[in-house]
Amino acid sequence: MNFDPSRIDLSILKNRAYNLRWATVPEGVIPLTAADPDFKCAPVILEAIEKHVKDGYFSYAPSEGLPEFKQALSTFLKDKRNVSISTQNILPLDYLTCKTILKPTDEAIIFDPVDFLFQYSIEKVGAKAVRFSIPQSSEKIDFNQIEKLITAKTKLICLCNPLNPTGKVFSKEELQTLGEIAVKHNIFILSDEIWSDIVFKPAVFTSIASINEEISNQTILVTGFSKSYGLAGLRIGVIATQNRQLFQNIFETSLHQSTIHGANSIGQIAAAAALTDAQDWLSGFIAHLQNMRDLLTSRINSISGLSTISPDGCYVSFINIQKTGMNSENISNHLLKNAKVAVVPGLPKWFGEGATGHIRISFATSEEVLNEALNRIEKAL
Repeated sequence: MNFDPSRIDLSILKNRAYNLRWATVPEGVIPLTAADPDFKCAPVILEAIEKHVKDGYFSYAPSEGLPEFKQALSTFLKDKRNVSISTQNILPLDYLTCKTILKPTDEAIIFDPVDFLFQYSIEKVGAKAVRFSIPQSSEKIDFNQIEKLITAKTKLICLCNPLNPTGKVFSKEELQTLGEIAVKHNIFILSDEIWSDIVFKPAVFTSIASINEEISNQTILVTGFSKSYGLAGLRIGVIATQNRQLFQNIFETSLHQSTIHGANSIGQIAAAAALTDAQDWLSGFIAHLQNMRDLLTSRINSISGLSTISPDGCYVSFINIQKTGMNSENISNHLLKNAKVAVVPGLPKWFGEGATGHIRISFATSEEVLNEALNRIEKAL
């Protein structure tokens, strides 16, 4: 698969790519913002959608999800993640773990920095998000320190692995410590593994649910297909757990038993095709992203006032801007105005206080677009 500029149709992106991206920025601005690839989805995914659509039937799908989708994910988890989860414990949906587990006055531990959706989901159900500081580096995390944050109100630990925005991939040893703490205190782990495909050599991804049965029984895996396969607009996510009672609670909370709730069938068809037939495409995409990561890291570290650590995973770079003398909001505004490049400022509302002094850049684009954006940034600074 060739990920050159010919694979990017800016005329379409400028009409369809929202969420801080091409359709929302002024003409001439390059958006290195939301983590959503500029490339078209894999041809086999498109073919699967077209095959399903041409029949002209869009009937109700099973409330528990399409069997082919559930089987594809179960096989993927077993073969690629060393996690055995029955199809009956897999549910395609938008994420609702917090709604199931947390009640008002409960607490959930999240990282700092981490994507804002964790805090949003917790606070949306009236619970409190408690931050655990994570250094912006690849150094080992002492998860034993997380016990200091655990109270009688703590019901959930939210794990983002690989970690957005720093790109850290947690080691098996780190995850085992975290898992053992969760088991000890009978706290559930929400393991967001949406970035788990985007891991760069020599880093290796380990699912926390694969470590042992005790930890797996405390874990809810959540993932989606927007980062790896460019399917954000299909709104297809999935939840899976070995814990049957926990799954039943989630299913009841989901209200999928009624006909007004549930994941759409086209999204499930696309996700099943991605898991079973798009792995060669994905391998090519990851190889391209590793080249873009290396290019970005080298060039950013050559610009006065900027520095970054090469991420082990995710296709975002967390860039330290403190030596520029500007804060993250000011430099983001400066780059938008003077370089015509949009980036995500490291503001508490996006990532927490731990993001102070940083900006985040997505590099899921072509070498041509990325180089042009970096040329503009270098000139503006």
